[in-house]
Amino acid sequence: MEFAIRPYHPSDLCALYRVCLLTGDSGDDASALYHDPDLLGHIYVAPYAVFEPDLCFVLTHHGAPCAYVLGTRDSAAFDRRCAQDWYPVLQTRYATPPPEDTSPDADLIRHIHRGAQPANPALAAYPAHLHIDLLPEAQGQGWGRRLIAAFSARLRALGVPAVYLGVGARNLRAIGFYGHVGFHVIQAYPGWVAYGMRLD
Repeated sequence: MEFAIRPYHPSDLCALYRVCLLTGDSGDDASALYHDPDLLGHIYVAPYAVFEPDLCFVLTHHGAPCAYVLGTRDSAAFDRRCAQDWYPVLQTRYATPPPEDTSPDADLIRHIHRGAQPANPALAAYPAHLHIDLLPEAQGQGWGRRLIAAFSARLRALGVPAVYLGVGARNLRAIGFYGHVGFHVIQAYPGWVAYGMRLD
């Protein structure tokens, strides 16, 4: 079989960083946007894979990772753990950018220095959250739906009642996809939309 979904293995981490970067511009390749190609993965891949590997599923094509879904069962607990065990090391690696630096790198580095933000009241009923990214070779064939199904099944087995995700308002392809796989709009914000799914 050319494509297959399997649980995450630690050897996948570098490949997942690559998938994150190649889909990091609202689904398009973000390689040209970032001077440091690891920044997106430091925030949106690694802490999930390191802290909750049982909630990380990888799609492979001829054995090589080309997509993933990952996340957390408890967003509040995950944020606290990142603040304690993940971001401090990155904060020593990346100095806070000067105010005049408005580059994409600077925005992500400021995110690292801000750490966990106060919980959004609109998302309180959705304790879990996820990130899903697919390279073009994996799109349009039902693999995104299967990845969501694998992730959702794991959350249900854990007794998690609901999950949310955020999608950039420019990512119209993803917005259409989430509606088709059972997500509903929770709330729209400047530049992004929160989607949720009940699991209970």
